[in-house]
Amino acid sequence: MQYAVVDGQRRQPFPGARGCCPICGSAMIAKCGPRILHHWAHYGRRNCDPWWENETSWHRRWKNLFPDDCREVCHTASDGEVHRADIKTPTGIVIEVQHSSMTDAERISRETFYRNLVWVIDGSVFRQNFHICHLLPGPGTELAQDLVWAKAIRTYATARGIFYRKSEILPEDTLVTIHGIHEIEEQVNQSYRGHHQYDWIRPRRTWLDASCPVYIDLGDNFLAKLEIYDEYRLPCVRLVSKRKFIHDVMNESKAEAIATRFYPITSVESE
Repeated sequence: MQYAVVDGQRRQPFPGARGCCPICGSAMIAKCGPRILHHWAHYGRRNCDPWWENETSWHRRWKNLFPDDCREVCHTASDGEVHRADIKTPTGIVIEVQHSSMTDAERISRETFYRNLVWVIDGSVFRQNFHICHLLPGPGTELAQDLVWAKAIRTYATARGIFYRKSEILPEDTLVTIHGIHEIEEQVNQSYRGHHQYDWIRPRRTWLDASCPVYIDLGDNFLAKLEIYDEYRLPCVRLVSKRKFIHDVMNESKAEAIATRFYPITSVESE
C-alpha cells in the first residue's frame, strides 16, 4: 500500500514509521529498504482486501500520475462491503491498474462492485505476443461501412490488410474480389481515428469478455483500448494517448465517455 493513516493523516511510508490501515484500522509498518519499492504492510497479516496484489513499480508509476487524494480510495457498497480502489477520480471513475492475471470471477466481482470502472492492464508481460497490425478507417466513416476485413494474423498476409467491398457484390455472385489495403492507403490515412487490427497470441481471455473498458499499457505513449470494430464483430484496438486518457478520466463522469470527445489539453494539464 502507498498510504496509511499516521496521526490522523494519510501518509506515504517513511523509515521507521508506523500507522493504521485506512480500511480495517489494524497496525501497519513502513517498508523502506534500499532495494524495495517503499510501501506500507499490515503488521502480522497479509492484507485486509482480498483484491490486493503485490504492487510493482508499474503500479506505482500509474498511481503517481494522479493527485494524492485520488490514490487508494476506499469504496463502500450499500451492503457494507469495502475495497480499496487503485485510483478514483473526482468525477467518480475508478481505475484499476492490473499487472497479474485474473480469474473471470474476480473480474466480474470488481466490475459489479465499482460499476463505473476502467481497467488499465500491464501489457509488458505479454508484449511479445501482442501485435498491432494495419490501420483501419474510422468505423463511422462511409469508407468503413463498405469494407469487410479478413481477421489479421501476424504471420499471414492478412496482417497487412485484406478486405472485400460490399458495394461490389451482386445478387448472383458466389465469390468476392479480394483487395489489399495498399489500394486504399490514402483513403484509410485520411479517415484514420486510431483503430488497428491486432493479433493476440494466447490472449488473456477474461479481458476480451470484460464489461468495462479495457486499456492495455504496452510501455509507450499510447494505450491500446480493446474494441469491436463492426457488425461482423471484428476485434480491434484503438490507440489513445496516455495524456488524453488521464485528462478525460479527470473530467468525464462515465468510463465509457473516455476519449470520445475532443478537448483542448494545455501543457500545464499534461505536466
